[in-house]
Amino acid sequence: MNAHWKLLTTFTAAVPTLALAATFGDDVAFLRQHTSVVVLSDTAHQAQVALVPAWQGRIVTSTARGAGGTSFGWVNRELIASKKLQPHINVFGGEDRFWLGPEGGQFSIFFARGAKFDLEHWFTPAAIDTESFEVASQAGDRAVFRRAIDLTNYTGTRFQLEATREIRLLAAGDALAQRKIPLPSGVASVAFESRNTIRNTGAAAWRKDTGLLSIWILGMFNASPRATVVIPYKTGAAPAMGPIVNDTYFGKVPADRLVIKDGVMFFRADAKYRSKIGVPPLRAKPVVGSYDPDEHTLTLVWFTLPAGATDYVNSMWELQKEPYRGDTINSYNDGPPSAGAAQLGKFFELESSSPALALAPGAAATHVHQTIHLQGDEQSLDAIARAALGVGLAQIKSAFGK
Repeated sequence: MNAHWKLLTTFTAAVPTLALAATFGDDVAFLRQHTSVVVLSDTAHQAQVALVPAWQGRIVTSTARGAGGTSFGWVNRELIASKKLQPHINVFGGEDRFWLGPEGGQFSIFFARGAKFDLEHWFTPAAIDTESFEVASQAGDRAVFRRAIDLTNYTGTRFQLEATREIRLLAAGDALAQRKIPLPSGVASVAFESRNTIRNTGAAAWRKDTGLLSIWILGMFNASPRATVVIPYKTGAAPAMGPIVNDTYFGKVPADRLVIKDGVMFFRADAKYRSKIGVPPLRAKPVVGSYDPDEHTLTLVWFTLPAGATDYVNSMWELQKEPYRGDTINSYNDGPPSAGAAQLGKFFELESSSPALALAPGAAATHVHQTIHLQGDEQSLDAIARAALGVGLAQIKSAFGK
């Protein structure tokens, strides 16, 4: 989320507050009152995910313990129940949502040609906001969604493309085993991935000098007073590697909300202070995570990180000197934009992006974003966190003096 969030609460503040769902079953029942829902499930009906075709084949939420288990995705019940579409963006929620970048700059797809870079002129393209994706195929553990998209960027470059999202429910044990991480018995789990492909269906090649697109996947999760985002990063001297983190999106993130130490950064995910961080490609590793000690939930997100790729689209709201110096990883923590103001919701985000995509006519690129939620005793989760993120639960919980 970028600078527009400080004003977006004006679009949601008038919507009445509804009680949050306690379970996956509650959320699915609510969603089905308002839209069509596809549920993927394992044979035991414990690991499940809920998808909404009308919201670009979005993975809205998931569970590791069936209908009565925790609903991991943040669901914006207020906006959904209002049945009123907003002009600039519709923040329905969801833990794996398909977007395209860049958001700002001379190659933006959110601003019309010549428009001012301000909220009044900022509009999320309908194809990644309110328009449906077609259900191309569906089975018990997977579904494929597809849509033709036609966009024009700020410079006037037209992009004709086909977007395909293949959502697959995975066996968490197998997904972890691929990374040589064992899944202890007694740990409840759900794992899923989105394989996101865009194909250039136009007659012209996409070029850096006229603008490129990127695949951008954003996951919104329920915040908690003690939840913490964990991002491992590559160490090394700043001149060669560049900055470790961009922590100035909404003003510098205070030291009591972002701790950077020994190759790992910790970022508060309590939805009490609006803030965002980004990790550039030279510093990024292909995994991020979070831990909520109150729910005993460890979340891990792996994603495609092509070796040697350094050109990532820049989404800052300005004419840019370096339009391909963007982030690979982002994390956002919601909060009031100012004292006493309403906020969008009690959520935080884990986001990944593909490199900038210079596609010839007919060429395609794919970005994979994989999410695993694990619930269990801390000893078991600690071993997984150490193997995946490089730090144990005690370090995560004590990052901010907890």
